[in-house]
Amino acid sequence: MSAEVPPPAWVLISVLFSSFPLEQGLALALHRVALDLYDRKDQAGAIDHELAHGTVKNLNSNAVVGSITGPTFEAELETERGKGLVRFILTRQGLELMSQAEDVRRATGAAPRYLN
Repeated sequence: MSAEVPPPAWVLISVLFSSFPLEQGLALALHRVALDLYDRKDQAGAIDHELAHGTVKNLNSNAVVGSITGPTFEAELETERGKGLVRFILTRQGLELMSQAEDVRRATGAAPRYLN
């Protein structure tokens, strides 16, 4: 993974269901909150991204969809279009990429880099 170019959103997150169109910035914000919940083994966290606000829940289960596997999450959001629901997976490939990036950051002493 290049330090300059973040991986595409589809490598990090696989959306199983969304009750509204999901733009890339919101997908990455969901990824950040879910990754934090996954790392801390926590149950729920708040998301506040532009016009979408709500809660992300760790469903404490794994899903397999074709060749995509990973832990599952659900977000209940208030958007400019009303209430919405998103169910998604943090992909194993994305988890591995984030772990590698964190290892490099620790080894070099660099400040954390965010995806947006």
